[in-house]
Amino acid sequence: MNQPLIDSASLAAAQASSRPPLLLDCRARLDDADAGRALWRDGHLPGSQHLALEHDLSAPAGEGGRHPLPSHEAFTAVIQRLGITPDVPVVVYDDMGGQLAAARAWWMLACWAGHAEVRVLDGGLPAWQASGGALEAGEVATPASSDWRPNFDDSTLVTAADITPGRSALVDARGLPRFHGEVEPIDPVAGHIPGARCRPSADNLAADGRFKPAAKLNAELADLDAQAADGLIAYCGSGVTACHNILTYAIAGRPLPRLYAGSWSDWIRDPGRPVATGDG
Repeated sequence: MNQPLIDSASLAAAQASSRPPLLLDCRARLDDADAGRALWRDGHLPGSQHLALEHDLSAPAGEGGRHPLPSHEAFTAVIQRLGITPDVPVVVYDDMGGQLAAARAWWMLACWAGHAEVRVLDGGLPAWQASGGALEAGEVATPASSDWRPNFDDSTLVTAADITPGRSALVDARGLPRFHGEVEPIDPVAGHIPGARCRPSADNLAADGRFKPAAKLNAELADLDAQAADGLIAYCGSGVTACHNILTYAIAGRPLPRLYAGSWSDWIRDPGRPVATGDG
């Protein structure tokens, strides 16, 4: 897999090259399904298209959790609408260090759909502006549609049936208070899947909102997955920030965890599944 990050200077150079990338603005707010598009309309990287977490990167909430993956057919339609082809590089960004929802878009395009040239703008829109990059407002011309039909790799996924509580190696991207079950602002049950370890997605970032250096991430993750002989499973509340942890493994050059896309919001749909709190 290619280096999954691109910095603002390199993106500016790529835009001026003979092979400019397709830019996708993935900003989202979990409490407002339409906020991302409003943010995009108010100001975005020049030429970027809006990619909506709720409408493009997810199926309707319900079976499978709050942000279940769309079907192969539904996501293929999104890909074709945006004019994405395997021959055109793609750069995705948000304003939350990749957590909402650039990493989810990266995972879906690069890991699941198999696009070989997808990168996340390191630091996102704030880093672009800090480097002197311009924004534009309003709508953008719709690109010519494509006919690409990806060969989706579902081996990158797990379901609840694949998880053995207390034995599966799981990494939870939510913050410690939610992991411990001390608070739960979104889902009706607090806690975590038994045996999971917590790696908050925010811990992947430095104070400036960019990813920590690859060597530092590698050292931190080596300790986290030391006991994951059969590979890790990444999850979070609804399969969004879990992708940020998977992206971090890619940056560090480590084997990628598989994604439990339904995550906690799917796990708790069955009251028979066990729940742990604290460090258990």
